[in-house]
Amino acid sequence: MQQLPEHISKATWKRFKQAADQYETPFLLLDLDIVREKYQELELSFDYAGIYYAVKANPADEVVQLLADLGSSFDIASVYELDKVLAFGVTPERMSFGNTIKKASDIAYFYERGVRMYATDSEADLRNIARFAPGSKVYIRILTEGSEGADWPLSRKFGCNPDMAVELAVLARELGLEPWGISFHVGSQQRDIDVWDAAIAKVKFIFERLHKEHDIALQMINMGGGFPASYLQKTNHLVTYHDEITRFLHENFGDQIPDIVLEPGRSLVGDAGVLVSEVVLISRKSTTALERWVYLDVGKFSGLIETMDEAIKYQVSTECTGAQEAVILAGPTCDSMDIMYEHHKYELPLSLEMGDRVYWFSTGAYTTSYSSIEFNGFPPLKQYVI
Repeated sequence: MQQLPEHISKATWKRFKQAADQYETPFLLLDLDIVREKYQELELSFDYAGIYYAVKANPADEVVQLLADLGSSFDIASVYELDKVLAFGVTPERMSFGNTIKKASDIAYFYERGVRMYATDSEADLRNIARFAPGSKVYIRILTEGSEGADWPLSRKFGCNPDMAVELAVLARELGLEPWGISFHVGSQQRDIDVWDAAIAKVKFIFERLHKEHDIALQMINMGGGFPASYLQKTNHLVTYHDEITRFLHENFGDQIPDIVLEPGRSLVGDAGVLVSEVVLISRKSTTALERWVYLDVGKFSGLIETMDEAIKYQVSTECTGAQEAVILAGPTCDSMDIMYEHHKYELPLSLEMGDRVYWFSTGAYTTSYSSIEFNGFPPLKQYVI
């Protein structure tokens, strides 16, 4: 093997490899033992928090079943995810409708099935919740500045400013809803732990203002996701995230920390996946070109959309050995944007040939769920659980 990531032991790789040899590429292998370990590690570290798995990260039936059995709650983004999780016997008390962009009919659908906790960030959505999910708990998502340290920022489309959050909480009470808390998301694959400090301080300001000016006592902080998987760029260990975030909470709330909710996705399933691909073609653009183009049977439209703008940099390896050379990695489709890495230079062995396999590590999150259906006729990325 060219190189194994630090988080993959030789024994784990042997298990992956034995399974991989059975299937035709491209496909994702997902190790449920790693998902279990990641969940238990998070549960043990943040023993004061409720864990709501972000189903969108990897909605595989086996993942949902495992986490349901382990006692996880679930962050649901659509009626389709709701039906999936309900089918595994998860009670609606263990779910929240975390999408702030939703149809009125979807709110009614959730309410009819017993869900009583809803995210919001706008007046129109809040009024829909009041009409179609009367008496429910609502938590208001605020804007945060987390784009600097996050490989996949989430700071523009969702959330409102603190003043609006206060106004929405007051309106929620007037509409017969229960203003329950504030939520934020510092960005997916967040490497700068300090951004949680600023976000928590902003939440503290909203809590105090609502209590002093409007006699509204919020009960919960939903801190979203952001905990990292093991990609190329180094991150702190989970214990460091725990220690620093817990310190930020105590600095702002003393010993009266509100109920805390976490919505992990990437950190639970990312490292559990290995995407296995095959080299389709190797070429150079001229006889004097210094770089080879390596075309694979997997690309942006078959699970690697997070390589857009080269945002997420996966660890990539082959079983070839010997001298290496920088390459450009591209996918198989007839779309010119189907190039994963052109500016960040990956080095692969000169001995690499067409038909050889290329392994993408820590690809358990946001690959199968992003894979397109029949672009150029290619089927969705297959997934096998070990």
